[in-house]
Amino acid sequence: MMMVVTGGSGSGKSEYAEDRTIQYSQDNRIYIATMVAFDEEARQKINRHRRMRREKNFTTIECYTGLNRLRLDASHTVLLDCMSNLVANEMYQEDGAGNHTVPCIVEGIHRLKQQVKNLIIVTNEVASDGIVYDEETMRYIRYLGEINQELARMADEVIEVVYGIPVYCKKEGD
Repeated sequence: MMMVVTGGSGSGKSEYAEDRTIQYSQDNRIYIATMVAFDEEARQKINRHRRMRREKNFTTIECYTGLNRLRLDASHTVLLDCMSNLVANEMYQEDGAGNHTVPCIVEGIHRLKQQVKNLIIVTNEVASDGIVYDEETMRYIRYLGEINQELARMADEVIEVVYGIPVYCKKEGD
């Protein structure tokens, strides 16, 4: 089973995704963390997410780039949080995929989906504000949008979390 959870900043999407992950598996939970602690704000957000899942029996794997190189067991239920960080890392980190970000990440998701029992992916809605940004930011938004579209095609369920309320965009069996 593959689920994509999206929403705006502060929408409650990560908490919702964690709760759904717990529903799917009592053990063998993997949390793939993608945020690089590049400043104080990022460190605070990482610490908040660690506190949120402290008692939830996750094993954390930090994966900033190279998702396609991860190898996991078929018994695992995986929560990947968050696609928007992974895209930025692949685009801008020295060991990232650069201009090949989209196919690199899509390949990694395909491989993960084939390996594990359940895959829950958190992503962000970043393009709905209608603002035209500088060229590099627009490239990031385009890459994330292309990846999100592919994730939605691959997923059994797609849920947008709005003000903490899950809104189903695609349900298993639709």
